[in-house]
Amino acid sequence: MSLNKRNVSRLGLLLVCIFLVGCASSPPAPVSDRDPKSGAQVRDTKQPSIADQILKTAQQQRGVPYRFGGDRPERGFDCSGLVAFSHAQNGVRVPRTAAEQARRASQVSARDLREGDLVFFRVSGRKVDHVGIYAGGGRFLHAPSTGGKVSYAELSNPYWRQRFSGAGRFVAME
Repeated sequence: MSLNKRNVSRLGLLLVCIFLVGCASSPPAPVSDRDPKSGAQVRDTKQPSIADQILKTAQQQRGVPYRFGGDRPERGFDCSGLVAFSHAQNGVRVPRTAAEQARRASQVSARDLREGDLVFFRVSGRKVDHVGIYAGGGRFLHAPSTGGKVSYAELSNPYWRQRFSGAGRFVAME
């Protein structure tokens, strides 16, 4: 087979096409998950944090009826049952009662509240007996009391403001 100018041109064109197709299908270059300046690990902001997931789980329980001792949607929730359930669904174990949750949580100042933190109240006396999950914007999610349903409340409401006892968290904020 003799190669004339026309065949050489076609062969050259074919090689260029093969080369370009090969380049177009090459895998993407690896992307570092480290900050180029500090070398520190960079958090993927698209991935929700555990605190975000805990809050989302609690928000999905809105409308579930209050039930003293309740700790799952099909039975209803009391305040600490909602907190324990929302954490457990995301792999975090917390104590079962509001008082014990308040004792064992890492304390957080009210000005440093972040979504997913816990807010504690003294409703009936000297010890913490109510808890909610902070949802941002001055609101928290809780299972209020008999006849109520899991819902939002405002920290600025005079009833809750007078009874506010502190805040805490069980998960590190990324």
